[in-house]
Amino acid sequence: MEYRKLGKSDLHVSPICLGTMTFGDQNTEAESHAQLDYALSQGINFIDTAEMYPVPPKAETVTRTETIIGSWLKKQPRDKIVLASKVAGGNRKLEWIRGGPSAVDRANVRAAIEGSLKRLQTDYLDLYQIHWPERNVPIFGQYQFDPSQETKTWVSIHNQLESLAELVKEGKVRYIGVSNEQPWGVMEFLRISEQYGLPRIASIQNSYSLLNRGFEFGMTEIVYREQVSLLPYSPLAFGHLSGKYIDDPQAKGRVNLFPGYAQRYTKPNVTLASAAYAELARRHGITPTELALSFVYHRWFVTSTIIGATSLAQLQENISAWQKPLAPELLQAIENIHLRYMNPAP
Repeated sequence: MEYRKLGKSDLHVSPICLGTMTFGDQNTEAESHAQLDYALSQGINFIDTAEMYPVPPKAETVTRTETIIGSWLKKQPRDKIVLASKVAGGNRKLEWIRGGPSAVDRANVRAAIEGSLKRLQTDYLDLYQIHWPERNVPIFGQYQFDPSQETKTWVSIHNQLESLAELVKEGKVRYIGVSNEQPWGVMEFLRISEQYGLPRIASIQNSYSLLNRGFEFGMTEIVYREQVSLLPYSPLAFGHLSGKYIDDPQAKGRVNLFPGYAQRYTKPNVTLASAAYAELARRHGITPTELALSFVYHRWFVTSTIIGATSLAQLQENISAWQKPLAPELLQAIENIHLRYMNPAP
């Protein structure tokens, strides 16, 4: 497996990153460790988690994922693994995380990193990301900016960077990144870090899949010109692009286990687009999962794709899709479907 530079950092990551948001809810500790072992055996050196995982976030399961990873990580050569986690921001009702994080301020960032390091049983994180902006932005299924939702004063990006800079200076964090960000936010993080000599974001982690290609509108030029790495998550669109819900709407999976959780996938054309992509894949002799993942894996602006699975068999199929780049005629057929059902799950 090849390894790619993460932004302007000196980190080199595998083009596939193991996402872990099922660990501690849908996956037991033993199952989670088996996934981690398999991923490592396949050359994957990049692991992504968050203090609020597993997902959906609940008071009874919060932080389990990091704890499970920590019991595995302590037995591994730490310098061979690129470990990423995230600090939960404000502007969302998660009272069970540190009493309800009100902001990405110094107190919350410091409390969050100390908790994550303890649970992960490590002295540092290679990448520390702000899980979502605390300011008013359209995220998690929203797609229109609404100025009327400006209901709070938010911590400035300058102050957020100053808090993260302390962690970098102390050696607790090597590099920083953002997640679920918008173009204005990315450019502000970059501008302020350069102006004030503060840590520069190495990456952005946003949703990207055949059902959600909104990142292509403006953001791809930013990551190209500014050398910021995209780490796309949900490349299978909550399982919709695996085709299983087309074959059986009541299939076992996150859609039916957590109904209504992922609002972006309840929109009108999600099922129609998913069915079209599934039919295209099968017509070309590959699985819908392979089509969806290979498409994201091999986009020119993607550095490392975050995948997740609830079984080892699923993980094996997900990783093997890396070896199946799509032919030009198949990519054109994807574009034709995309023009018919453009971004049904923004």
